[in-house]
Amino acid sequence: MAAEKAKRSGRIRQMFEIYRTTKVHDTNLPWILLLCFVAPILVSVLLAWLLPGSWFAWILWPVTGILVGILLVMIVLGRRAERTAYDQIEGRPGAVGAVVQSALRRSWRGSETPIAINRNQDAVYRVVGRGGVVLISEGSRQRTQRMAADEERKVKRALRNVEVVHLYVGPDGDGIPLSKLSRTLVKLKPVMSRNEVGAVYTRLSSLQSSPVGIPKGMDPNRVRSQRPR
Repeated sequence: MAAEKAKRSGRIRQMFEIYRTTKVHDTNLPWILLLCFVAPILVSVLLAWLLPGSWFAWILWPVTGILVGILLVMIVLGRRAERTAYDQIEGRPGAVGAVVQSALRRSWRGSETPIAINRNQDAVYRVVGRGGVVLISEGSRQRTQRMAADEERKVKRALRNVEVVHLYVGPDGDGIPLSKLSRTLVKLKPVMSRNEVGAVYTRLSSLQSSPVGIPKGMDPNRVRSQRPR
C-alpha cells in the first residue's frame, strides 16, 4: 500500500514538473488545460439538466464530467509537452536520433546512432518496421540525397526485395517537422509482418559498422533547461 501511494505521488509530482517546464515555452498552456477541464463539466451539467432523471443522475453526470476533464488534461498536457520538447531541439544535429530513441512505437526498430554522417553533421538514420526499411535524412536535403542513395544501395544488396522508403527532416522544401516524424512512420502502408521486421533489422544490423565519431541522438528528456522530464 505504501509503495502504491509513493508511486502515485511520484506521478503527480512528475505531471506538475512537466507542466512547469512546458509552460515556460508554451504560454497558452494554462488556458488550454483549463478549457479541457471545465468544458466536459459544463457539458455534463447541461446533459443532467436536459435529460430527465433522478437525483442520482445529477451526481453521476458531473462526476463523469470531472473524470473526463482530468483525462483530457493529461492527454493534452502530454502531447503539448512532447511537441514543445521537440521544438527545442529541431534543427540540431542528433534530433532525429532522439525521436528514434524515445518516441518510436514497438512495431519499429532503429538506433539513435546515424548510419551515415558527413563533416557538416548531416546524417542518415535507418529504422525498420511494418512500413519497410526507412532511411531518414537530417540536415541539408541536397547534401543528404547522395548519402541516402548510397545507403539504399547497401540495403538492396543485402535484401533485394525489401521496401525502402526515404523521409527527410530538415528546413529545405517539404521537410517533415520533427514532432510529426513518429506519426509519419506509423502512417506508412504495412509491407512486412512482425517476424519479417525482426529478421530484416537483425540482418541489416549485422552488416552495419558505425563510423568513428558519430554522435548519438539527443535525448529530449535530458535537456534539462529546455525539455520536460
